[in-house]
Amino acid sequence: MAIRDVISLLVLAGIWGGSFIFMRVAAPEFGIYVLVAIRTLLATAVLFPLLLIRGSVKEIKHHWLAIALVGLANTAVPFVLFNYSSLHLEAGVNAILNATAPMFGAIVAWLWLGDKLTKSAVVGLFVGFVGVTVISQQKLGEGEVSFFPILTALLATTGYGIAACMMKKWLHGVKPLVVATGSQAMASIMLAPFALATLPDTMPSVNAWINAVALAVGGTGIAYILYFKLIADIGPAKAITVAYLVPLFGIIWGVLFLQEHLSMQTIVGGLLILFGVALTTGVIKRKRLKVKPA
Repeated sequence: MAIRDVISLLVLAGIWGGSFIFMRVAAPEFGIYVLVAIRTLLATAVLFPLLLIRGSVKEIKHHWLAIALVGLANTAVPFVLFNYSSLHLEAGVNAILNATAPMFGAIVAWLWLGDKLTKSAVVGLFVGFVGVTVISQQKLGEGEVSFFPILTALLATTGYGIAACMMKKWLHGVKPLVVATGSQAMASIMLAPFALATLPDTMPSVNAWINAVALAVGGTGIAYILYFKLIADIGPAKAITVAYLVPLFGIIWGVLFLQEHLSMQTIVGGLLILFGVALTTGVIKRKRLKVKPA
């Protein structure tokens, strides 16, 4: 991998890790639905001109139903659920839980698409869920958080897994930029009634607006463009390794900007999740010992 690609990977991980900071700051003032609507609208505004330049707008119309379902499973529902969990969990914890997405993707692909789960993948799923249990036990032990915010974060990553299978089944060969732009636009339409019904009573602060715009333009629009460029340059298998870096940046940003403190138990749980994901996705493979004949 070229140095330029490594830098792009780190920048993307830093941006996505920062998204959990933006959510934690902006969600209390905007509300769950309004913040997501702002995020999807501004992200669409960033992505649509690129789609227009490439002359691919008509592809959204051709695949509108599948793109709408992906927008529901990959954007509207997960963004709402993570906004809710950000009201109760540290940004670093949410970033760690976000890393479970490939695990749920593997489970959904096995149940729906008939993909095989290797022994390593099964072990990885077990290890990953042990990590989730460790984090859950830690948060519940603090007495300030119920299991519900943790559950909503996991349901959000399940949505990512379902969406990945939808794209594989229904949108194979469709340009990623088309899916990204269309799904953001569709999510905006779906969320509009909820956002309008829950407008904040007072105008959010300048700080909240800065974080909301950063979340939409940086954490969604620019991040998607950077991610798709990485996929084109180094392939999806290497590009997906960004998932292992996002929790690291989420923790770092949380400590630096929000003075968060993650216990050793939470960090251990996070490492178990990452190790489990690595096994599930095949990044780490169990090697059989070969016995050479004498």
